[in-house]
Amino acid sequence: MKTDDVDLSIPMLPDMELTATTVAESLGAFIGLETTKIDEVKMALIEACINAFEHSRSSERRIDLSFKISDKAMTITISDGGDGFDMDDALRRIEEKRDKGEKRGWGLTLIGELMDEVDIASSPSGTLVKMSKYR
Repeated sequence: MKTDDVDLSIPMLPDMELTATTVAESLGAFIGLETTKIDEVKMALIEACINAFEHSRSSERRIDLSFKISDKAMTITISDGGDGFDMDDALRRIEEKRDKGEKRGWGLTLIGELMDEVDIASSPSGTLVKMSKYR
């Protein structure tokens, strides 16, 4: 199978992350991902989109997604065009929340647990999350 891409740009409006999960579900089924793996991709994608919606401070109020599929994997890239963040600071805050037993603020941890590979690059011009699930 040749690698194919699907690009999607969604506004930062309530429930728009569900549009992205519909694409992920269709593409996952197309490449033969198990239902459990598709569900993990959808959950990670919801978390990544909500993080972008809540934290990016993007003036465009949109996030761009790219879905790349092959016979081996689905890779999703989420870009928010916002202010970016300090990864070390974010990881420290996650640790503090875990230690206090807080129920919110675990998005990055959850994404890492659900996906097979995750790479996060953040700068003052935005954050890019690249995450992959293998067959």
